[in-house]
Amino acid sequence: HAQKWRKDMDLDCLSPMYAAQHCHFYVNELALLKTGKLVIPIRWIKYKQVVCADAFKVELDAEGVATVLDAVTVLISTPDLESNFLDLEDEGRIPTWSRASSEKCYPTRMPNPKRALAQGDRLYSSLVNYFGDDVSGNRSKSWNKHWNAYMTHANLPRMLLQQEFHIHFLSTSPNASITEQFTAFKLAVESTHTDPVKVRDAETEEPTRLNLYANSGASDNPMQSEISGHIGAKGNHFCRKCHARGTEKEKETNECFHTLFQPGSPRSKEAVLTELQKQVKLACSGVAQPIKNTQTETGVKDAYTQHWIDHILEQFKEKKRENPDRENTEIQEELIQWTMDNEDKIYSGFLTLKGFDPTKDTPVEILHTILLGVVKYIWHSSHTSWNPAQKETYSLRLQSTNIDGLSVHPIRANYIMQYANSLIGRQFKTIAQTNVFHVHGLVGAEQFATWRAVGELSALLWFPEIRDIKEYCSDLRIAVGNVLDGFAVLDPTKILSKIKLHLLAHTPEDVVAFGPLLGTITEMFECFNAVFRFCSILSNHLAPSRDIALQLADQEGLKHRLTGGWWPSKDSEGEWECAGPGVRGFLHTRPVLQKLVGWTVHKPPTPGSVKLMPLLKKQKGVERPQLSSILLSATHAAQALNCATYDMKTAWLQCKQVIAVSLDECRKGSWVFAKSPLTDVMIVGRIDTILDDGNGTSIVVLDVFQASSTRDDIFGMPILTRRQSETAYMIVPALNLRFLFNVQHDCLSAGCTATGRRARMQERVESAITDKFIVCKPMERWIINTHAFHNAHLLRQALPRGLTVPIPLFADRKAKHDELASALRETKDGKRKRAREKREAKKAEGGSRSRPQKDKQAQKPRTKGRVTVADKSDQEDSGPENSSDSDGSDDPDGSPPRKRRKIQRPANNSSGSDSDSDYAGRDAVQLEEQIVPRTSGRMRIPTARARDGVDYDSA
Repeated sequence: HAQKWRKDMDLDCLSPMYAAQHCHFYVNELALLKTGKLVIPIRWIKYKQVVCADAFKVELDAEGVATVLDAVTVLISTPDLESNFLDLEDEGRIPTWSRASSEKCYPTRMPNPKRALAQGDRLYSSLVNYFGDDVSGNRSKSWNKHWNAYMTHANLPRMLLQQEFHIHFLSTSPNASITEQFTAFKLAVESTHTDPVKVRDAETEEPTRLNLYANSGASDNPMQSEISGHIGAKGNHFCRKCHARGTEKEKETNECFHTLFQPGSPRSKEAVLTELQKQVKLACSGVAQPIKNTQTETGVKDAYTQHWIDHILEQFKEKKRENPDRENTEIQEELIQWTMDNEDKIYSGFLTLKGFDPTKDTPVEILHTILLGVVKYIWHSSHTSWNPAQKETYSLRLQSTNIDGLSVHPIRANYIMQYANSLIGRQFKTIAQTNVFHVHGLVGAEQFATWRAVGELSALLWFPEIRDIKEYCSDLRIAVGNVLDGFAVLDPTKILSKIKLHLLAHTPEDVVAFGPLLGTITEMFECFNAVFRFCSILSNHLAPSRDIALQLADQEGLKHRLTGGWWPSKDSEGEWECAGPGVRGFLHTRPVLQKLVGWTVHKPPTPGSVKLMPLLKKQKGVERPQLSSILLSATHAAQALNCATYDMKTAWLQCKQVIAVSLDECRKGSWVFAKSPLTDVMIVGRIDTILDDGNGTSIVVLDVFQASSTRDDIFGMPILTRRQSETAYMIVPALNLRFLFNVQHDCLSAGCTATGRRARMQERVESAITDKFIVCKPMERWIINTHAFHNAHLLRQALPRGLTVPIPLFADRKAKHDELASALRETKDGKRKRAREKREAKKAEGGSRSRPQKDKQAQKPRTKGRVTVADKSDQEDSGPENSSDSDGSDDPDGSPPRKRRKIQRPANNSSGSDSDSDYAGRDAVQLEEQIVPRTSGRMRIPTARARDGVDYDSA
C-alpha cells in the first residue's frame, strides 16, 4: 500500500490486531519476542508476503524498569512473537514503567480498549472509497437530476475494484446533496467504532468484527472541491488541495505566475474547519459582508455550512424584528450558544469524519483531469484550425494505426473526426496514445511539443504498479512540468483559467499517498450510473429515491447470496447461514446472469500456452482438412541463429496465438520482448511464426530487431532497426516471451502516403465504394510507442532508462515562466486598454446623442400576429437607463441603438379561443424597454416579464 496506509493514517484507524491462531496481539500493548526482548507493536504491515509490524523497542535497566524507545521503529516479523500482553499479565511479567514512559501514557493504553469491542473475536479495519456525483435518472437528454453515492471496498485488489460487481450503492436523492447524504453515511461508519460489524471469516470460519473508515473521496473536480470546503475554481484561492492564490492581476506577475506551476502549501481539514467556525461566529453578529470578505480572503466556503450561515443571519434579523430594542450582543450570544449546541449539524461530515481529510484524500482523478481535461484541451486546440483536406489527412493517418499492444477498441477515424467536439473518454484514450504519430505537419511546433508531453504524462499515470516510487515521482514531476510549460507556451491564459492544469502538479503527492492513480479512477462508478438509470426508469416516479434504493438493495442481497455470502441465523443464535449449493452454483453456470450483476469471471491463461490455427470451414461434399502441420525447415526457423538446437525435419502444428508471461495474447506480427535462449538477456522482435509439437512444447520464431541507443529526433521515442540492416531470426521457447508492446512504423521518415484503395465494408459486405488508405513503404524503421498505456511500466523496465526518462522542455523553467508572464501582461493590458477605450467612446457617444421628446398621441394600437403592438408614440422618452452607457449596447458597425417597442398582451379573452390576438387566462405581460442594436436582417427578442412574477416564452 501507499504512504497513507503505511505512514500517514491515524494509527487508531488501522487494523488493531494480529491473530496467531487463538493468540491475539494488539497494537499499543506489550509483547514478548522469542528472543526474550520486549516490544510494543504500533502498526501491522505485510512485507514480502509475511505479516510484520512496526514496533517500539522496550529497554529494561538494571533494576528492571522499562523505558519505551519511541524515537525510531523497528520491523519485526509476526512469527517471532511469543507472548501477548494478557499472557505476560497472567505470568506476572509486566515490568515497572519509567517516569518518561508513564508521562507518555504508554501503560494506560494497556490492554488495548478495542479488546473489549472484539469480545474475543478477531477485529480488523475495513476501508471504503466514497463516490458522490450528480446523475440524470433519464436515458434521454432530458435532465432528471439525482445526487448519487456509491462505495467500493478499498481492501480489495485493484483488479477487483475495476469490476461493476464491487460497486455498491449507498444512497440517492433528487433533493439532498452529497454532503447531506454523507452525514447519514458518516453516522453508519462511526457506529461501527463502538459496535463493530460482525461477519463470518471465510478462511477461518470464525466470527470476525470490522471497524469501517473512509479511505478516499473519488469524484470529478467540482464535487471534490465542494466536499473540501473550497470556494471553487473561480475564486482567488482556486485550488482545493493547496493555498495557491492570486487575483487576476496578481497571477500575471512573475512571482505568482511561476507558483501556479507547482503545489502550494497544503490545505488541511483542521484549518478549514477552524475557518468555518470563524464564519459561523461572524454570522451570529447578523452581518453578511464580513463573511463574504473572509471567504474571499481564505478560499474557504462550504456549501453545507453556508446554508446554516444564511439561517443564522436570518434568525438574527427575525429576532431583531420581534424586539427592536433588544441589544445586538444579547442576540449574538444566544446564537453563539445555539451553534455550540448544534455543531454536529452545522459542519460537513466530510470535515469531521475520523481518518478522512477531504483536502488530501481527494486524489487527482485521471478520467476527468487527463482524458477530459488536458487531452481534450490540446485536441480542441489542434483540430479546430484544420481545413477539410487536413481533416482527411488526419483521418487516414489515424485509421492506419497499429493497435496491437494498445488495448483499445478498433479505431473509427472518420467518426472521431466527424464528431471531434463530442468525444468521450474512450476516444480520448485512443487519441492520447497515438496522436503524436499523426499530427506532424498538421500542427505547429509548439502544439506538437505539447502533444508529446501529454502523451508521455498519460502513459506514466496509467501505470498499474510502481517498482521504484522515487524514480517514478521524479519522472512524473518532469512530465507534468512539460505539459504545463507546453500549454503555457501555447496560451499563458490557460494556466490562469484551467484548474485541471494546476492540479497536475499535485499528482506526485497523490501517487505517494494512494499508489497508482489508476486505483482511484472513477470509470467504473460512471458505468454503474447505467444500473441506476434502469432502476429510475422502472420506478413509479412517486417516490423515486425510495424505489431506486429498495431495488438496488435487493440486488445487493442477491449478489451476496449468489457468491456464497453468510448471514447470522434467525433461528439459532451464534450460527451462520448461506444459500444452498444450487443457488451458489447458479451464477457460475449462467453467463447472462454474470453480466447482469457485473461479475467478471477471471480465468487467467497459462503463460506459454498456445491456441492452434482454426480449421477451414467445412464445405458440402469436401472432406474437412486436418490440423495444419508444417516442417520446421519450411519456416524461417531454418534461418534462425539457434537453428542447430532443433531438428528441422520434425513437423509442427501452426498456432494462432501464444500467451506471454504478462498474460498478453500475442499473435503473428506482434512485437514482444523475450528472454534470449542463447544469452539470457532481453531481446526485442516481431513474431514471425508460432508452432507447437502437439506434446506441450511450443516455440516462437522471432524476427529480431535492436533498439537504437538514441531517441528519434521528432517523436522522442526509441527506434527499432535491423542489426546492420540484416534480417535475423531466433527460435524462442514460448515461456520466454515476456510482454507485448506497441510499435508504429516511421511513416514520416519513409514518406508513406495514401496510395492504396480498398472496398468499403457496409454491414459486413463489400460495397462498390472505395476508400483510400496509407500503404507503408518497405523501410525497416519502427518507433516504440512509449505513449501506449498497456505495459507501460514493463516497457520502461526493459529499455535503458536513458531512452524513456522524460526530458524537460526548458532547462531554466523560471526564466521561461517570467518571459511568458511578461507576454501575458502585455496581452492582458492591451485588452483592458481597448475595452476601456471602447467604454469611454460609447459613453461619449451616448452623452452626445439626445432625442427630443415627443408628445404622446392616443392612437389605436395595431395588431400584428399574436401580440398587440403599441405605436411609437407610446414609447417613453429616452432616459439615462436607456442610454448606450453599458457594454455591448452598440452594434459593431457603429449604428446608433434603437428602442424596443412596448408590447402588451390582452389579459383575458372571453371567447376562450387561441386566436392571433389572445392569450387566454394570462395576465397582461409588459415587455420591458431595452436599448437594442440595429441588426442585419435579424431581430433580437426581448425578455418577457410578467407583473405577477411569471416568465413567459417570448419566442
